Amino acid sequence: MPALFSEAVLEQAIIDKFKAEGYDYVSGDNLHRELTDVLIEEDLSAFLAAKYAPQGITQSEIDSIIRNLRYAAATPVYSANRAMFTKMVEGETFVREDRSAKDFHLRLIDFDEDDNKNIVKIVNQMTVKGPKATRRPDAIVYINGLPVVVMEFKSAIKEDTTIHDAYIQITTRYMRDIPELFKYNCFAVLSDGVNTKAGSIFSDYEHFYSWRRIEANDRPVDGIDSLDTMIQGMFRKERLYDIIHNFIYFPDTDNGKNMKVVASYPQYFAARKLLANVLHHQKPKGDGKGGTYFGTTGCGKSFIMLFLTRLIMHESSLYSPTVLLITDRSDLDDQLSRQFLNSKKFIGDNTVVEMDSRDQLKELLAKTASGGVYLTTVQKFADEFGELSTRSNIICISDEAHRTQNNLDMKLVVKSDEVLKRYGFAKFLHTALPQATYIGFTGTPVDATMDVFGPVIDQYTMTDSVKDGITVRLVYDGRPARATLDDSKVQEIEEYYKQCLAEGSNQYQVDASKKAVTNMAAIVGDDDVLNSVADYFIDHYETRVREGSTVAGKAMFVCLNRPIAFKFYNILKEKRPEWFELKVAPDGVELSEQDKKELIPMPMCQFVATRSKDDPQDMYDLLGNDSVRKTAATQFKNIKSNFKIAIVVDLWLTGFDVPFLDTMYIDKPITQSHTIIQTVSRVNRSYAGKDSGLIVDFIGIKLGLLAALRNYTDFREDSFDEDSVQAAIRVVRNQVEVLDAMMHGFDNKKYFTGTPSEKLQCLNEAAEFIQKTKDLEQRFMSNVLRMSKAFNLCNSGKDFTKYELDLIHYYKAVRSILFKLTKGDAPDTDTMNAHVREMLEGAIQSEGVEEVFSTDTDVDAEAVDLFSEEYLERISRIKLPNTKVKILAQLLKKKVKEFKKVNKIKAVSFEDRLQAILDDYNNRMTDADYIKSILDNVADQLLDLLNQLKEEENSFSAMGIDYEEKAFYDILVAVAEKFQFEYPDDKNIELAKEIRAALRDKEKYSDWANSMQIKALMQADIIMILAKHGYPPVPPEIYEKVYSDILEQTENFKKYSDD
Repeated sequence: MPALFSEAVLEQAIIDKFKAEGYDYVSGDNLHRELTDVLIEEDLSAFLAAKYAPQGITQSEIDSIIRNLRYAAATPVYSANRAMFTKMVEGETFVREDRSAKDFHLRLIDFDEDDNKNIVKIVNQMTVKGPKATRRPDAIVYINGLPVVVMEFKSAIKEDTTIHDAYIQITTRYMRDIPELFKYNCFAVLSDGVNTKAGSIFSDYEHFYSWRRIEANDRPVDGIDSLDTMIQGMFRKERLYDIIHNFIYFPDTDNGKNMKVVASYPQYFAARKLLANVLHHQKPKGDGKGGTYFGTTGCGKSFIMLFLTRLIMHESSLYSPTVLLITDRSDLDDQLSRQFLNSKKFIGDNTVVEMDSRDQLKELLAKTASGGVYLTTVQKFADEFGELSTRSNIICISDEAHRTQNNLDMKLVVKSDEVLKRYGFAKFLHTALPQATYIGFTGTPVDATMDVFGPVIDQYTMTDSVKDGITVRLVYDGRPARATLDDSKVQEIEEYYKQCLAEGSNQYQVDASKKAVTNMAAIVGDDDVLNSVADYFIDHYETRVREGSTVAGKAMFVCLNRPIAFKFYNILKEKRPEWFELKVAPDGVELSEQDKKELIPMPMCQFVATRSKDDPQDMYDLLGNDSVRKTAATQFKNIKSNFKIAIVVDLWLTGFDVPFLDTMYIDKPITQSHTIIQTVSRVNRSYAGKDSGLIVDFIGIKLGLLAALRNYTDFREDSFDEDSVQAAIRVVRNQVEVLDAMMHGFDNKKYFTGTPSEKLQCLNEAAEFIQKTKDLEQRFMSNVLRMSKAFNLCNSGKDFTKYELDLIHYYKAVRSILFKLTKGDAPDTDTMNAHVREMLEGAIQSEGVEEVFSTDTDVDAEAVDLFSEEYLERISRIKLPNTKVKILAQLLKKKVKEFKKVNKIKAVSFEDRLQAILDDYNNRMTDADYIKSILDNVADQLLDLLNQLKEEENSFSAMGIDYEEKAFYDILVAVAEKFQFEYPDDKNIELAKEIRAALRDKEKYSDWANSMQIKALMQADIIMILAKHGYPPVPPEIYEKVYSDILEQTENFKKYSDD
């Protein structure tokens, strides 16, 4: 009986949704095409004829266009895809065959809103033949016969199948085997009905995102509803055209990175809403306030700016506008600048220039009549220019608008001999460009920002970002450093002040002195306090690295001021001198040739800050100049660099992105909400294997953090555990108690007290014990996973006793063994981070584990004879029955799969028998006697089945035929039994030999899989052989059914024997 929600059912449901959006549906099997063709040529021809009828395009010209597309190179895939995308979207000048006819601009997709000529289809199960293999994608979206979207579906009800498998299928198997299909691809879609994501075929899995809104102001949805929002929100025809036209980005020069970006839904809606607001508020009719965009740090604001700039430059009503991109000098984003300078083709204007000086900016703005994108810093508007341009089609886009670009007010500065007026940068900017429209981008909006740029037009909060997987959640760990006062020292200080008063100091001077020496810096920078913080930091950091709780060991320590940071640096240098040895990379890290070019020797820990001419000499020399800081930033952003710990004060707290940075230690009071959010957001970037960003607070910013979360996220107080690490500790201890209860009755003493060999034997016996029932096994796997994730948040040696740590690692090791044996049964396997995978691999490979095979190497290795007496003897020696069952099951599945390639009919029989045995095993109950009876029986049944399969594979020799001829003999016998007719056995043998001999003619049937004509010839030849032998001896009305079964085996055999 088919599954109620199989991949086929999901596929049909999705096709129905596309049909509801007005897409024509065609089954891939009904398309008239060669299997190597990926274009629907009749659609492309019809589109070109209709779209360019006014230009008088001829059929001969249409044929030449199609021919050029077909013969365009398909590999390397990235280069081919990039070139074809430009041709499809930007178009090109088409040179007429008749040179007296006028050339015209040719696009393969129609982006006109009125009288659109596009032909759009959804096609499923279309077989595509590549140079090395034949593949069959689940669905393809076609526009004008071009395969622009590839879709792959997985069943939502199979725990061991996820959309990550669909991602691997498309980006590895399909791209390798059928590259022609991906020459035209715009993006790919993965879905299991519950999770639906889209992304570029060149992106990693973490950059495939859901499309969670249909309209711009809808609330984002999750789960099953996200399938509807993607189809209705992303694949509505005019929306799909817009995304392809304006929201898929290639850089001008790629430098081998294979970069292609498909906008996420927040980026798409933000750019569209901001453009609409600009047009509404543009001067002279509007107020010039283009609006404020509030997006959490890490949401991709730079790409929103890029998409918005393209929309602005292509907006006809703005009459060739000029865009001014303004950033803050304190961290003029080199990455943002490089990105825009490398995007001239995407923006649509060759004049993209970074301003080197105020004079250059003044000159260009004064004389530019239209067009151009200019990058500058707000500090270039530090003095009044006067009026530079009165054009109303100048659009100013301000990055980090909350910092220095929001001050229009005047301030009075009183000096000894004069009173001066001072204005903010924004005042001079608005004076210079009085008719411009201003857009502000910020991760932390303040009221003054909205006064200048207008209200928030769109926002994307930290909560949204975490739900979409763009950033990770933040975990707070409060560890305030305690400082106590020595009463005798306090008394000495008071006596000193009395003496000062007696000597002539006044009370005001004494009060001022008391205030100066009792500030926060005096406490935080105290030697004892700093040493205490350093001891805790060293222990906490080294424990996280040792336990594998950090992705790359990158951490940032934030100090109150530069003198304290320098003191802390020297304390660490004294306590851990090895951290300050110069190395290119940590010991054991493998470096590529490219790594060796990019990395330089660095200490593991470095103090990074701007320097002052009044700094002590050793501090001044350490901090270095701008070049030194830029080099340090480049090295810190390299995951393999030896530079792991950055001690900072203000530098790098905003606009500095290191995705694998996952721990921040804060020993600095931060009071402003927007500064807190900017600071903690350094560790919330998404990265493979990174579940969360950890904030360790030594100073006590908790109340400020909560206030900031209320201001800048969809924060709900009842959903926030203010002490996340303490909560995680409770989770770990609770899970250990649950696991102890599960293992009740099992003696694990040898693990804690025995020899290394006894410990490993104990782990194997524990894995066997937990497999008593399928339910117990799955609950154990789930609970250990939950314990491990919580443990990764808090695994400081001070949080747990030694016995607790040993017990935690004991349960993780048992799970690692089960993981290898169950292989896919455990939930969440695709989200396991890279380090955990390495740990599991290491555990299962440990020498001394009693015959727990490394199934990945043993079962899959071509060099191993799985039917050899030696191999079967190794299996029979396994004393642990559950382990033996798992090994045998995997072995049989592999052999049946191989057998099926030659003898489909017999393989299906063995498949059914294997499944029946495994169903008995998986449905075992908790009753001890029942378990014993099952385990005593299942392994023997599997061994018997394995031996029967071995005998079946060798049964041909006694019949005087070979292995392949036996496959056709079996299908002839099976068909006779199925349709209840008799046919002599000797004639079955003779007929099987003749069929096999006919199929040996590879030259005659060389392209049968791609050519319907050759396939029909092969089928006709087989039917003629059957008829010659009088097979089948049945009425003519059932000939077709008999032939169908035999021809299916024929095609199955040819499919695998020709590879």
